[in-house]
Amino acid sequence: MDQSLPGPKGWADLLGEGRLPRFALICLGVWLSAADSLVTATIMPSVGAELGGYGYFSWATAGFLVGAILAGASAGRLSEMFGLRRAIVFAGLAYAAGCVMSAAGPNIAVFLAGRLLQGVGGGWISGFSMVAIALMFPERHLARVFAAVTSVWGIATVVGPLVGGLFAQAHAWRMVFWLFAAQAVAFSAAAVWLLKADAKADGGPGVPWTQLGILTLGVAAIAMADISRGALAAGGLVLAGLALLGVVLKVDGRAAVRLLPHRAADLKTIVGSGYAAMFALTAASMGLSVYGPAILQTLRGLSPLWAGYVIGAEALGWTVCALLVADTSAVWDGRWVRFGSLCVVTSLVLLTWAMRDGALGWVIAGSALLGAGFGFFWSFLSRRVMAALSDDDRAIGSSAITAVRQTGAAVGAAIAGVTANLVGFGSGLTAATAQASAVWVFATAIPLALAGTWAAFRLTGSAVKA
Repeated sequence: MDQSLPGPKGWADLLGEGRLPRFALICLGVWLSAADSLVTATIMPSVGAELGGYGYFSWATAGFLVGAILAGASAGRLSEMFGLRRAIVFAGLAYAAGCVMSAAGPNIAVFLAGRLLQGVGGGWISGFSMVAIALMFPERHLARVFAAVTSVWGIATVVGPLVGGLFAQAHAWRMVFWLFAAQAVAFSAAAVWLLKADAKADGGPGVPWTQLGILTLGVAAIAMADISRGALAAGGLVLAGLALLGVVLKVDGRAAVRLLPHRAADLKTIVGSGYAAMFALTAASMGLSVYGPAILQTLRGLSPLWAGYVIGAEALGWTVCALLVADTSAVWDGRWVRFGSLCVVTSLVLLTWAMRDGALGWVIAGSALLGAGFGFFWSFLSRRVMAALSDDDRAIGSSAITAVRQTGAAVGAAIAGVTANLVGFGSGLTAATAQASAVWVFATAIPLALAGTWAAFRLTGSAVKA
């Protein structure tokens, strides 16, 4: 793709040359992912009340993300092997099947299995969307594409908590998953119509199953820490899980079939430091979406609807700020990356102080600031990583952005679960356990945010190499 040709750089150019249908499909896939996360966060207290299993509370998120990691990490390879249209159609159907399991689940085990399958379908949808962006849009459009796709989160911010809250208050949370199953089937049908048939790659380069298996074990070890007895056992499992993630990087660097692009573990490179920042900052942000609604409903007496909107302020902040900075000049890229990462750290400090007994306005401000930080830096960070990829690594590296983000989210959700359960959340949702969780879930995320900020500053420094 020749990205050096001159031409207009506005929205008309972005949607021209037959790109509009593909852009519409990408937005539809982003909607499924965005609305799923916001709706599920809103209804989880109702799910926990009906099915039990407060000790597994974070697994609804972590299980979804484990499936998403496995699927998203293989998306680049599968799109090459089977063609983008075939892959997207199957992804939508897998997601729909997971929604049906969650909707019909008679107990927490079946519900969590459905969330795992939803994660597989959702991970493929997200990964294939990243591949589509990388392959179908010139580099001059990438910041605008990411900002426009992010605006879908703005719609989900309004509609997601509304849908989840209304169904939760009506004691009909299962209907949410039936609605998403129908949307996923429509997504698959739209892919058949909107995308041209593409040729299947001859044999394909394969899928890095070894790395994916180790990755799954690492995330599972951290998730198992949720239900371990005692701080020592929980800490050991978390450290073991993080060590396994390090093994993935080492094995991948020597593998014939890679999960990540070359030198992805090298923090002296743009790709390596970029992935590190994505991972750590995403992990730091997960406590709010996993435990925020339950804490707010218990301590503040908020309805599921209004608790969802308080948490939804994060997505709104992301959307608004991403659109505000989308058209800034390239000289500001590095500054927005640094400023955004600092916003994430500041928001976690604010939430640690305000979530338990501070004024609700400060909680909303902390939620919005957390999202704003990602809105300021995410599109520029993603664009820098994509621009640094070689032609051979473009499909793998672009889909790996989603895999890295989802791995960070799964690890962050699991660590938040460990923290919450160690202070008593797993034994039941009471005012005392909610108060303790309101402090420690966010306090333990601050070191992760600081590590991500360090990587973001390194990415934008002069010592980093392509």
